Amino acid sequence: MRLNFSLVCMVYALASVVTFIAYAMDKSAAKQNGWRISERTLQLMALFCGWPGGWLAQKWLRHKTKKRSFQWAFWLMVVVNCTALVAIVVIAAL
Repeated sequence: MRLNFSLVCMVYALASVVTFIAYAMDKSAAKQNGWRISERTLQLMALFCGWPGGWLAQKWLRHKTKKRSFQWAFWLMVVVNCTALVAIVVIAAL
C-alpha cells in the first residue's frame, strides 16, 4: 500500500484552516458573550489533523493559552494524532 503524501498534506492543511477559523469564531464569541464552540469540539478538531491550525490560532489570536487543562488536552491530541500518522506511514511502507 502506498501513502499519498500530497493527499495527507491537503487533509492537514484543510483541517488546519477549518480549526483556525473555529478558534477565531470562538474568540470573537468570547469577547461578545455569544455562543461558544465547545472545548471538546476544538480538541476533536485538533485530533483529526487540525492541530497545526489550532496551534497557530492559539499563538496568533492569543486564545485558549492560559487554561492549563485545555493545553494538556490539546498537546495530548497532538501526540495521539502524530502517533497515528507515524503508524499509518509505517503500515503503508510494509
